[in-house]
Amino acid sequence: MNHAITRQLGAVWLTCAALILSHGTAKAAAKKHPAKVTLLRVPHKGIQPQVALDSKGVVHLIYFQGDPAGGNIFYVRSRDGHIFSRPLRVNSKAGSAIAIGNIRGAHLAVGKNSRIHVAWMGSNKEEPKGSVKPTPMLYTRLNDDGTAFEPQRNVIRSAVGLDGGGSVAADRMGNVYVAWHAPEPDKKGEANRCVWVAVSTNEGKTFAREKRANAEPTGSCGCCGMRAFADRGGKVYILYRSATEQVHRDMFLLTSVKKARRFRGVDLHPWKVETCPMSSAAFAEGPAGVLAAWETQGQVYYTRVDPKPSPPVQAPGHSRGRKHPVVAANAKGETILVWTEGMGWNRGGSLAWQVFDKSGKPTREKGHADGVPTWSLVAVFPRPHGGFTVVY
Repeated sequence: MNHAITRQLGAVWLTCAALILSHGTAKAAAKKHPAKVTLLRVPHKGIQPQVALDSKGVVHLIYFQGDPAGGNIFYVRSRDGHIFSRPLRVNSKAGSAIAIGNIRGAHLAVGKNSRIHVAWMGSNKEEPKGSVKPTPMLYTRLNDDGTAFEPQRNVIRSAVGLDGGGSVAADRMGNVYVAWHAPEPDKKGEANRCVWVAVSTNEGKTFAREKRANAEPTGSCGCCGMRAFADRGGKVYILYRSATEQVHRDMFLLTSVKKARRFRGVDLHPWKVETCPMSSAAFAEGPAGVLAAWETQGQVYYTRVDPKPSPPVQAPGHSRGRKHPVVAANAKGETILVWTEGMGWNRGGSLAWQVFDKSGKPTREKGHADGVPTWSLVAVFPRPHGGFTVVY
C-alpha cells in the first residue's frame, strides 16, 4: 500500500473518530441539559390525558380509550415520566365512561398515602337501554394493594341533572371531594344550576350527601366543564363557569373555608356570551402556591389563587380558538401554560405552550405541535430537575 492511500485512510479514520466523539459529546450534553419542554404521546393511543404527581414524584396518568359515547378509562404510573406501568382499567362496568364534548371525561386526584381517586360522568351505557335514570357522577379508588380499582359508585343522591361533567379532589389527610354542577332539586335551567360537593372523610370509603358549594346565585354553564383541587394544606378550590342571566359566563373560583364545610366565591374573569363555550379549567400547585388556568373569549389565562387571586396572565399573541388550558410550575418557579388550538365538535387540532419566568413574563421557551386527536385534551407535569413534559 503506497503512502498516499495510507494518508487518505488515516484522514478518513480521524474524521469518523471525530464524528463519533462529537455525537457522543452531543448525546451527553443533551442528557445533561435536556430540552425545557418535551412532548409525550398518551400511552396506547389513548385520549383525554389527566396527570398528577405524588409526594415522591411518581407520575400518575389516566386516559380514555374506545367508543367516545361509551368507552373505558385506564390508569398507568411512571417513576421517570417515560416508561409507564401496565394499564389498569378504572371503570368496573365496561363502556361506562364518555369522551364526547372533550369536557365530560374522567378527573384524577392523588390522596393520602398516594391513593388514586377517579371520578367521571357516566355514559348512557351505565344504565340499561331504555332507562330514564339520571346521568350518574361515578367514583372509584385504587384498592389498598394498588393492584385494581374498586367497583364504581354513583355519588349523586338528589342533585341530578349532570351534563358538563364533574371533578374530584383529595388531600393528604384522607378527605375526598367529588364535585359537579346541576340544577337545584325540582328546578330547571342554567340560572338554577349550582355547584354540588359530596365529601368523604375516610379516603373515599363512604360519601356524605352532596351539599351546595356556591352561595352566590350565579347559575352554571350547563355544558362547560369544571375543576376541583386540594392543595398540600388541605384547602379546596373549585373553578366553574357561571350563567347569570344566561349571558354572563364568567369564570368563578370557590375556595373552601373551615375544611370545605363552606366555600367563598370570587369572580375571576368576566365573559359576556350567549352560547355555551364548552370550556374546561385546570389547577396546579407550585413553589409559589396554587395556580389556576381557564379560557375567556378564545384566549387562555393563568393566575395564582393562593392566598388570593393575582391579576390574570394571558398567553402571548392573539390566536382565536385557544381552548382547554393546563398549567404547571417547576422547582425553579417557572410556569408553563399549555393549550389547544383549532379544536371543535368532533374535530382534533394542535397544541401550543409558553413558559413564563418567576415574575410571570414570557420567556423564549414556547412552541407548537400538531396532532391532538378528536375529543382529546392535553396535560403537563414538571420534571424533577426543571423542565416540563406535555402529554397529548
